[in-house]
Amino acid sequence: MKTNSILLQELTIEELEQLIGKSIKKGISELHKEQLIKNFNEELLTREETCKFLKIDSSTLWSYTNKGKVKAYGIGARRYYKRSELLKCLTLLKK
Repeated sequence: MKTNSILLQELTIEELEQLIGKSIKKGISELHKEQLIKNFNEELLTREETCKFLKIDSSTLWSYTNKGKVKAYGIGARRYYKRSELLKCLTLLKK
């Protein structure tokens, strides 16, 4: 049986610090990438941005919103749409 192990007796303190530092940097980098992807998906889009994203007319977006096909969020008279929810609304079409 093969196991991955490190013999600490053969490492200097500096080598151990470098090994730990590399592992931490790699973990932080991966976490940062995941967070960027999550933030991109949770981005709020305006009506115009949503129409461009879905490649539809504003009247179609209004119709989808009124029929409950997409959810709109508002602040005052402004409406916003979550990118992640728009992606979830897309359905697979049968061939």
